[in-house]
Amino acid sequence: MIDFEPSDEQKLVVETVRSFAASEMRPRARESFEARKLPDDAIARAHELGLVASALPEEHGGGGERSAVTAALVIEELAWGDLAIALGILSPALVAYPVCDFGSPEQRRTLLPAFTGDRFVPGSLAVVEPCFRFDAERPQTRARREGSGFSLSGRKCFVPWQSGGGEVLVSATTDDGAALFLVPRTASGLVATPERNMGIGALPTVELALEDVRLPAQARVGKSDGSELAALLVRGRVALAAAAVGVARAAYEVARDYAKERQTFGAPIATRQAIAFKLADMAIEIDGARLLAWEAAWTLDQGADATRAAALAHQQAARVALEVADGAVQVLGGHGYTREYLPEMHLRDARGFASFEAIALV
Repeated sequence: MIDFEPSDEQKLVVETVRSFAASEMRPRARESFEARKLPDDAIARAHELGLVASALPEEHGGGGERSAVTAALVIEELAWGDLAIALGILSPALVAYPVCDFGSPEQRRTLLPAFTGDRFVPGSLAVVEPCFRFDAERPQTRARREGSGFSLSGRKCFVPWQSGGGEVLVSATTDDGAALFLVPRTASGLVATPERNMGIGALPTVELALEDVRLPAQARVGKSDGSELAALLVRGRVALAAAAVGVARAAYEVARDYAKERQTFGAPIATRQAIAFKLADMAIEIDGARLLAWEAAWTLDQGADATRAAALAHQQAARVALEVADGAVQVLGGHGYTREYLPEMHLRDARGFASFEAIALV
């Protein structure tokens, strides 16, 4: 039987993260967006909370408590604060979780301690490709056998690229199926071009060009026929669903509070039937999307196949985030179109969920 009542420990985690998001993220969301820069001090303080490190194995300095449901709860609260800053905070998981799940003992020993240390180290994952027929499970980026190693060629986009990172995890197609490769950012043939996106303005992302990037055999993460990439995408879709719920909730709450305060003809606009019904529909849709995200996360925690649940949660939450953010702009009227209020930024961020893949992981 599915029970979504959070444990006492989960409630404490949510309360802590919600407080952090309210005090450290939400007040700086607009400033960070306009400056196109993440607040490094807030990222460092978030790292001290151990939001990623707590899920990594104890033998590598982590807390050893991996839970997709807990991660979904955390991601929603962080995305409520600000999506771009949330993705920056959670970026270590983009390398740490796949290495933890699929990496060799040597890869775990070499890479995981960096993400559990005192200093924040970002991660980077390259899955999305800038082509019309993009299929995340069948990358057009190719990894050819070359001697005992591989040579990678292709293009990627929407790749988080915070300073201080060491490796980027790249998906590519090999002769025996899709695979993941750890590519040093300093690798010869790897060219990163900064992007300027409609949303997530504070998060630096790049388009990557891989031109015969040569890697040793040890750079491959996992050795199967693409099951690692498929599993990673499922975890990414659950994370994106939770993030979309957070963005939707943020937009809804701004609209709700504005409607209670804004008066016309001597009464708050929240008392007008059209506004009240719109806000009610927003709340219903958000709760429904949240339950789908939780169900997908719960399925992962049970060790069952969550492919379908994750896809449904991702698609529904992405739709809800966009519609709720657009509705919030409408509730605010002319103010909703200005940069003085957050809903126009929420709308920019929500638009991205149709294009994102594995930009966060549970």
